[in-house]
Amino acid sequence: MSAAAKPTDMESRTDAQINEIGDLGAAENGVVRGFAGPVAAIRRRFALGIDRLQTGSHPPVCALEKHGLTWRFPWILLGLGVLLDRIGGDIMSEEASKYDASQIQVLEGWEAIRKRPGMYIGSTGERGLRHLVFEVAERAVNEVLAGHASCVDITLTSDSGVCVADDGRGVRIDEAGDTGISGLEALLTRMQTGAGPGGRHDVTLGFCGVGPFVVNALSSRMTAEVRRGGARWVQEYARGVTVTPLTEAGTSTGSGTTITFWPDAGIFGTAEYSFDGLAGRFRELALLNQGLEISLTDQRRPGEARSARFRYPDGARDFVAVLDEQKEEPVHSHIIGFEREEPRMAGTVEVALRWHASHDERVRSFANSRPTDGGTHERGFRDGVAAAVTAYARERRLLTATDPDLDADRISDGLTAVVSVKLDHPEFEGSTRGWLGNAAVRTCVEQAVQEHLGRWLGGHPEQAAAVIDRIIQGARRD
Repeated sequence: MSAAAKPTDMESRTDAQINEIGDLGAAENGVVRGFAGPVAAIRRRFALGIDRLQTGSHPPVCALEKHGLTWRFPWILLGLGVLLDRIGGDIMSEEASKYDASQIQVLEGWEAIRKRPGMYIGSTGERGLRHLVFEVAERAVNEVLAGHASCVDITLTSDSGVCVADDGRGVRIDEAGDTGISGLEALLTRMQTGAGPGGRHDVTLGFCGVGPFVVNALSSRMTAEVRRGGARWVQEYARGVTVTPLTEAGTSTGSGTTITFWPDAGIFGTAEYSFDGLAGRFRELALLNQGLEISLTDQRRPGEARSARFRYPDGARDFVAVLDEQKEEPVHSHIIGFEREEPRMAGTVEVALRWHASHDERVRSFANSRPTDGGTHERGFRDGVAAAVTAYARERRLLTATDPDLDADRISDGLTAVVSVKLDHPEFEGSTRGWLGNAAVRTCVEQAVQEHLGRWLGGHPEQAAAVIDRIIQGARRD
């Protein structure tokens, strides 16, 4: 310290005095006593530096040689000073750091769902509303796929509700196991166990296949009607809770289930359903499952009713045609397609493809009717197409001995394709199930594609020549 600098009050105190003061303050704050001395000493050094800066007794760039510390930026003193206050106060306080079982809040059933709806349906916006419809429609769609119903009807009602109806067997109304409640009530007031990818004959429409109980919990009101055994049964719910007992309400000439729900405005606010968003997914399902019929009707606005019905007898071939609508002229008019049972992967593979004049690639892949970002089924498809095209080109001497094989990137130029596998035991990678991981699927799909595409190329020489010529010319230009 220079001779011109007058000692401050903080400087005039001894380390012992400062430590004693620190101990007293620490004891009052509940700090573990072993930390009191060091914390107080460090506080003193920072206070000393700050005091010097405030009195002008020290330049901005200074050295506290006495304490072996070098300070080059005075504002660091302020930041670390605040940190030390926290260390000596709340953070190290026994009371503030206390944590035991009494601080754990356990939420179960509808309470947990309403507390964190995004965990179950992805969002509380339009996307979340869509998943509510999918969770209810999933059971009805699977009734059709199992051969117990002929169609599923979804209606967006004028009072902001959604009605999902099917003509299937009707949900069971007798007691469900040892629950003491009916099968219908268990379906709508209990979380489904074992939610996950089902077998090849099941589809999962919702966010994670959590079931209609989630829809009930997030709805201000829900009604269920079951037509079974010549009788009509009704029951009402609200926010996940049963409101009325299951009651017989007359006779019925047919069978089926109708569930209507009204999303809770306190959770979803002013969000509205997108007719096009719902229609896109239901159209996709109908294209992937031959014989599935789904209708969607929008009655929300008087005089502006919309409706659409989806049913596609040719499956993946129809899907390729839809993808190619209003696109460039196809290189060949015929859509190549096949479906094959493959025991080695415990499932089926369905493929359709066609090349068109543009350079855009449109390859869509699915596993158990769920859209995927890729995986072993898509990789096997690309390898199979490349192998079939290369083999045909060499057989017809369209490739020279020095030309390399046509790889997957070359053959996908201008390709529209749909690859759909349905497996008894699908293995998805990642929490969003966007990538199929079954190892056997790649080999099975590759061999099936190579065989069927090779047979088509050999049986349609003129169309095959147009396809091969376009691919080879593009490869040589590159």
